[in-house]
Amino acid sequence: MKTIPKDKGFDSSLGLLFDGYDFISKRCKRYQSNIFQTRLMLEKTICFKGEEAAKVFYDKTKFTRENAAPDRVKKTLFGEKSIQGMDGDAHLHRKQMFMSLMSEEGIQELATLTQQQWHNYGKKWENMDKIVLFDEAREVLCRAACAWVGVPLEESEVKLRSEQFEAMIAGSGVVGPKHWQGRKARQKNEKWIETIIENVRNHQLNVPETSPIYIFANHRDLSGKLLDKRVVAVELINVLRPIVAIDRYITFGALALHEHPECRPKLLESDDYLQAFVEEIRRFYPFFPFAAARVRQDFDWQGYHFPQGTRVLLDLYGTNRDPQSWDKHDVFDPERFLNFSELDSFKFIPQGGGDYHTNHRCPGEWITIELLKVTMRFLIESINYNVPEQDLRINHLRMPTIPASGFVIDKVKVCY
Repeated sequence: MKTIPKDKGFDSSLGLLFDGYDFISKRCKRYQSNIFQTRLMLEKTICFKGEEAAKVFYDKTKFTRENAAPDRVKKTLFGEKSIQGMDGDAHLHRKQMFMSLMSEEGIQELATLTQQQWHNYGKKWENMDKIVLFDEAREVLCRAACAWVGVPLEESEVKLRSEQFEAMIAGSGVVGPKHWQGRKARQKNEKWIETIIENVRNHQLNVPETSPIYIFANHRDLSGKLLDKRVVAVELINVLRPIVAIDRYITFGALALHEHPECRPKLLESDDYLQAFVEEIRRFYPFFPFAAARVRQDFDWQGYHFPQGTRVLLDLYGTNRDPQSWDKHDVFDPERFLNFSELDSFKFIPQGGGDYHTNHRCPGEWITIELLKVTMRFLIESINYNVPEQDLRINHLRMPTIPASGFVIDKVKVCY
């Protein structure tokens, strides 16, 4: 049996803070291995990356998500008792609730709502001196997501709710004040959604039976009982928050358009190239860095032993840019996806891997792709704008990250 390389030092928690997205990849390079072991927050943790690592990580017979995510992630990003921490029949049953939203018609409805919001914001931008795209995208997506789900959103609430969603996302990968702001934002958001769920169940708020909020409010567990309203709120936020989180991909997409102007004419000419461009955004730029699981029962893989209960981290970012899987891995090149027939491959896992229906792969991946396509079309076809000088550096220590300036544009003119 081979010995898994050990990271230097008793605990690598500070190393994770200092290296951010590059924590796993840097050590894999140091030890000339796609796997190593360390301690994080004093707990033994196995870290690995690459296509083969992802393939075994999403094998449900070998890994469980139960008690895998750190408490700080549960209390900001996922919520307590959410689907991300479930396994077995209960997970499959809960997953059906999410998958019921992912019809082609439903996704197209959300795309249309998002497109309408972009057009509204484009007109507003004509009268603004400076637009921070990251901030504006957050509001656009919050408006569209709430309208699609069936959550009432007053005009006076838009800024507050969108900032609360952002606080949950930004607070998940940090320590200190931002993390506590994320916790507080989740608590307030859950109370807000709980009240709406009560109104739906009491028929004080009438919504279509096909709407996501109706489906979630009336979902029953395996024993036939309605889900607790707090759990429903948590899961409904797990629909809204990831949609708002696409603001990061949108910001990176605008950055890609700016830094690779040669792509613009190709995007205007070909839907296939637009699809490839969007996929390369998701491969090339950093989103969420790692996925966590625990070993379900002892097993051996590639000569290494994985003891039951051990926490394991899979490097999502490092796998998407793994030089063993990707030619010119550190170059932005949409054309790599024009003939790519492996979109279900385990070397491309920006939002997880495995089967959508039965595994922990994010079903919102389809939404992400569609809303990115809608937004890229808006930026290249519906408005003209200037990109002033600004700080566009991407800090890999900030998780999740964005360009430092949030991507500023000005001199906006609509083309419709």
